[in-house]
Amino acid sequence: MQPLRIATFNVNGIRAHLPNLLEWLDREHPDIVCLQELKALDKAFPIGEFEAAGYGAIWHGQASWNGVAILGRDAKPLEIRRGLPGDPDDSHSRYLEAAVHGVIVGCLYLPNGNPQPGPKFDYKLAWFERLISHAQGLLGDQHPVVLAGDYNVVPTDQDIYNPRSWLKDALLQPESRECYQRLLAQGWTDALRAIYPTERIYTLWDYFRQHWQKNSGLRIDHLLLNPPLAEHLKNAGVDAWVRNEPHASDHAPTWIELDLPADA
Repeated sequence: MQPLRIATFNVNGIRAHLPNLLEWLDREHPDIVCLQELKALDKAFPIGEFEAAGYGAIWHGQASWNGVAILGRDAKPLEIRRGLPGDPDDSHSRYLEAAVHGVIVGCLYLPNGNPQPGPKFDYKLAWFERLISHAQGLLGDQHPVVLAGDYNVVPTDQDIYNPRSWLKDALLQPESRECYQRLLAQGWTDALRAIYPTERIYTLWDYFRQHWQKNSGLRIDHLLLNPPLAEHLKNAGVDAWVRNEPHASDHAPTWIELDLPADA
């Protein structure tokens, strides 16, 4: 068996937070990394810095917002798909799929959906439906598959410090939560909840009202595993120390550890 660490991290601007990201890579050495919210065009992606740190990468950028990337430690991910099927007119850079270290990796940045109701929330739900449809096909794959990223969904009230002040937010709406539960019902394993079924674990602490200092967080960054991968899940967690660094993203890296057969 060989240990494998897969992480997801909304960097909230690849250039603005590159030093934090490189420090985390150097300290934690994840094998596969899914990044969201690059906020940069493809030509601005810092591939040289990642290669110097020992990571190959593929990326799908966009000016000013969105953008996703997949990193492989000592490996370049083999791209399978960029963009979800189902809407050829969708110009948002929110999904990237690749094979790396024997795992099929879907890196996603689900729309925020605020303000709701309105067109942004409608787009969130439509994008979610496309994800659910695509995920159903991936679920039947006999290869190990992970869908990792910022889902912009707080699955239950257990995943937020206090839901009362967020009741109108798109992240907590019944429609958003119902989509997430339908995704899980296909047979996906929510890795953090599988390891910590009752604990309050957060992945985002926004910049307002001292949410980090008060540990007023939300869990919206998720890693979902298909059955062939879920059977190898050994551990999971959040590198919360990254959120405490100067000029940090409002998210912290969320990770899983697996023991895979050496020939996986």
